[in-house]
Amino acid sequence: MKIILLKDIPKVGKKFEVKNAADGYAANMLIPRGLAIPATPENLKRTENEKAKIEGERKIHAALLAENIKALESTVVTISGKANEKGHLFAALHKETIVNELAKQSRIQLDPEMLVLDHPLKEVGEHMIEVKGEGKSTKFKVVVTAA
Repeated sequence: MKIILLKDIPKVGKKFEVKNAADGYAANMLIPRGLAIPATPENLKRTENEKAKIEGERKIHAALLAENIKALESTVVTISGKANEKGHLFAALHKETIVNELAKQSRIQLDPEMLVLDHPLKEVGEHMIEVKGEGKSTKFKVVVTAA
């Protein structure tokens, strides 16, 4: 049976691919779980339209990302947290916290996976954070202060 995959499925295929699957596997496993639909002409046309729409959104997202990366070079984000007298934070600052503060302070939206952070920030002081995405990278400064 010919099917169109709606999600990436290991050992079967990627999203929007048209595949041949065993009738029982397609009818009893993939289609009822919403992982695939039958490859009818209407479904093929709808899938192509959706694929083109997603590709257009991806191009717009890539352009915005390039713009945001360029704007990040001169950005300084200040985050305050509770720390002891030695400058160790009680709660580490994770990627999500840094991205949220970046969005609040400079209105630059990033995905947390774009930050290159070996471990969460646990010290008061200045930290350079690298951002990688769409083949481009830059660094911005995060200043952590004791509250």
